[in-house]
Amino acid sequence: MVADVRAARVILGHSERPHVAGESDALVHEKVHAALDSNLDVILCVGETLAERDGGATEQVIGRQLKAGLDRVTAVEVKRITLAYEPVWAIGTGRNATPEQASQAHGYLRGVLAGLYHDDLASLVRIQYGGSVKPSNVRSLMSAPDVDGCLVGGASIQADTFLPLLEYR
Repeated sequence: MVADVRAARVILGHSERPHVAGESDALVHEKVHAALDSNLDVILCVGETLAERDGGATEQVIGRQLKAGLDRVTAVEVKRITLAYEPVWAIGTGRNATPEQASQAHGYLRGVLAGLYHDDLASLVRIQYGGSVKPSNVRSLMSAPDVDGCLVGGASIQADTFLPLLEYR
């Protein structure tokens, strides 16, 4: 249906889907392949809950989600995928990851990509941060190593919070 309306890209694994709607890693994986097969590019979201973060399981959780989502995705196909680190605990809560936390998660994801494919390909994949991105924190997040962009949610609803994000340099 998404391809039928001429969309070019689809967001999969967004935090509400696995953590609210109960979508499994396996279902996200199936959706990744269905999207790629339908000639849609993919924004694949990964992220941990607050309990998982506090329990020290961030890398375990996001690594598992990434590996499941990319299972049997070829090196050619992975070039059509953008990753988004979306810590569930930072969505709609007013909290967000510090630039250091975002950079650590993004660096870890890039390392997983390098292990699945190779360093050159891993360096080409864009990894966005999505979790309460707003004008007050976009500059610090975007200056963090390995943060290639932002996936903006709630701040995109109102012009006074979205336009400054578009103007960020």
